[in-house]
Amino acid sequence: MGPKQTTFENPDLTGKTVIITGATTGVGKSLSAYIASYNPKRLILAVRNRAKGEATLEFIESRNGHSNNVEIWEMDLADLTSVKSFAEKFIKEVGELHLLFNNAGAAPMELMKIKNTKNNFEVTFQVNYLSQFLLTNLLLDTLKKSASPEFPCKIINTNSKEHRLGTIDFDNFSGQKSACHIYVNSKLMGLIFSNELNRKLKGTNISSLAVHPGLIKSKVSHLYNKNRTFKKRVFHNFCMLFAKSPDYGALQILVPTFSKRTQNLGYNYYENCKEVKPSDKALNEALAKKLWDYSDKLLKSKISYCSSYSSFSSSFRSLRSLRK
Repeated sequence: MGPKQTTFENPDLTGKTVIITGATTGVGKSLSAYIASYNPKRLILAVRNRAKGEATLEFIESRNGHSNNVEIWEMDLADLTSVKSFAEKFIKEVGELHLLFNNAGAAPMELMKIKNTKNNFEVTFQVNYLSQFLLTNLLLDTLKKSASPEFPCKIINTNSKEHRLGTIDFDNFSGQKSACHIYVNSKLMGLIFSNELNRKLKGTNISSLAVHPGLIKSKVSHLYNKNRTFKKRVFHNFCMLFAKSPDYGALQILVPTFSKRTQNLGYNYYENCKEVKPSDKALNEALAKKLWDYSDKLLKSKISYCSSYSSFSSSFRSLRSLRK
């Protein structure tokens, strides 16, 4: 990272509770090791595969010798019921949350058959967006109760600069052209959601930010080459020459999360540790409201679900009316 990006002091998370999704590989694995070293009260890794979660625990132990504050909880973002069960268990057994890292994501594999989840949604769309929309909404009240001026709570969403290629067509929502097209659309939706959260949570001690961690070397990279043409394999391998380490990607997330900013542009989207303007579509308030309502409708068609923001919004309005 450049000189301005290295002015980062490790935060003290004593007494704080943190959730990280997608912690078993790549950026998420490195992110978990960094966060564990900041001494949180509880660091909960939400993982689909418990064996891989245990491997992450061993990795954390080897990195900083301390994993007593780390817990492995199972959650499958490809199953809305699993997400809801995780949130309900967390609210009942923990009841406080200061940092939510929505880091998990599914990457498009060219020539992979586009498949659906058990909820009958395309898997990349559900894992990268809809389930994270659900998880965040279910935990909003807990974040609200945990937030304070001394330690504002944050929702950190791992995103991609490729969101600029995304589109949203509500008349043909599932009629995507390719797995790659679905991926960039899901990232656009995630960024729109992050921005809409900030509008809805204005005046509270909770904020949402989205971060592009960069092109990262990952153990799943070889999957991109499976069954590819020779030219495409060469192109992919060439791109990987410029890819950064998972530790680099984790720091790209940590710096904007914990650094004190002297300038706030109001975008809450970061590339290369700098706040930058995302695509105009990501900033479109009318589109954001429509996507939020549409997402609510999709969830309610599959599970018993009530948006936490709805209850938060009504209670906030009631509180304001009492003050008048």
